Amino acid sequence: MMIFRLPFQQEIFTVNADETDASAVSFFSFDQKRSVHFPGKMVPLQNTESVNTFFQLKAFDHSATFETEEEYLQNISRIIEWIRENRLKKLVIARKKFTEISAPDIWKTFQNLCRKFPSAFVYAFMDNGDCWAGAFSELLGKYSKKSGEFSTMSLAGTLPVEEAWTEKEICEQQPVTDYILDILHQFNPEVEVSPTYDHISGNIKHLRNDFRMKLNRDQLDTVISALHPTPAVCGIPKDFCRKTILDFEQFDREYYAGYSRTETEDDIFYFVNLRCGKLYRNAAVLFAGGGITPMSNPQKEWRETELKADALLKSIL
Repeated sequence: MMIFRLPFQQEIFTVNADETDASAVSFFSFDQKRSVHFPGKMVPLQNTESVNTFFQLKAFDHSATFETEEEYLQNISRIIEWIRENRLKKLVIARKKFTEISAPDIWKTFQNLCRKFPSAFVYAFMDNGDCWAGAFSELLGKYSKKSGEFSTMSLAGTLPVEEAWTEKEICEQQPVTDYILDILHQFNPEVEVSPTYDHISGNIKHLRNDFRMKLNRDQLDTVISALHPTPAVCGIPKDFCRKTILDFEQFDREYYAGYSRTETEDDIFYFVNLRCGKLYRNAAVLFAGGGITPMSNPQKEWRETELKADALLKSIL
């Protein structure tokens, strides 16, 4: 079972399994070596009482270890020096945050995420005994079956909503925008780009640009493959940074920083799976990352990951 809500909508859906081979919703891991598919048709959720009955959470295995703040700060300091030596513009480094909690209510948590993040794709699903939940609004791609229009966004830079942008965030966002535009121009030389504006997501904000262009549907999978992983979850240049991440992080991102695919009657949506985590009977493991640049400050990077993780943690009921 899985439940989800599309951005800026009220209705909550599930997937009604049938004999079709098509999947209404799919999730793909960051390294694209793992995926989970929910075949059938998306239908409105009718029996809300069945949600907690289905989501039977297992206990957390305390043998797992997590990076401490001191270890993270030391690691980020080394990474900043490495970035300067290799003249990289940006490398995205993630961490996992462990928090003890008591018997989360999946249905209430899901509803809370929907209220707090109206612009997000909100979901919860089970995969091999693990309960994944998240709420994220970064669009990897949206394709209109009727108009043939493809849209996506660049999203980078993170600060608390009340703080003013600095040169660090602006310099982090611009290469992301340029990178995505270069990819899209390979498929259509005429791409509309919006001005940069603030994207509010709960207690934090990002810098954002939107892109739109015409696209043949048979090119859709190729475009998505070219865009993933975006600089917002990987870095620039993509292939080099993706390999480097494996050396620095020392853990499996799993579905974090991967993406989801949801097909409706009119549209096909792809969302980057960012604000997410795994829920257990007695704990939560939350994923959060940040774009490290030559101007990064380790303590500020730690605070950024804490803000991102807390945005989800405070929604768990």
